[in-house]
Amino acid sequence: MARIAGVNIPTQKKVGIALRYIYGIGPKNAIDILERAGVSPEVRVHQLTDAEVLHIREIIDGGGYNVEGDLRREVSMNIKRLMDLGCYRGLRHRKGLPVRGQRTHTNARTRKGKAIPIAGKKMPSR
Repeated sequence: MARIAGVNIPTQKKVGIALRYIYGIGPKNAIDILERAGVSPEVRVHQLTDAEVLHIREIIDGGGYNVEGDLRREVSMNIKRLMDLGCYRGLRHRKGLPVRGQRTHTNARTRKGKAIPIAGKKMPSR
């Protein structure tokens, strides 16, 4: 099992897909890294030599890619900064509501959590 940037990437997948398991590396970055390393994206991870894995690891570490722990820390610090400023987006983060203008009358269950039924509310009779 190849370990890159502190993440065990799956051995049976193609390298172009497996690199995406690293937080901060998406499709474009994965292809760019493999081009710089001179590795085909179609090769499976278990077929890589130790030298190729080492080269990919060096490119990610020294290539200006912000991945895993550093990126998670940066994102959480940005959210904390917004909350400390007290701006609109920070208040939405603090209240656990959608930040980017989505509606909350219906939906938004991912941010708001499980719906809480209102006790004693009766349906109007006809």
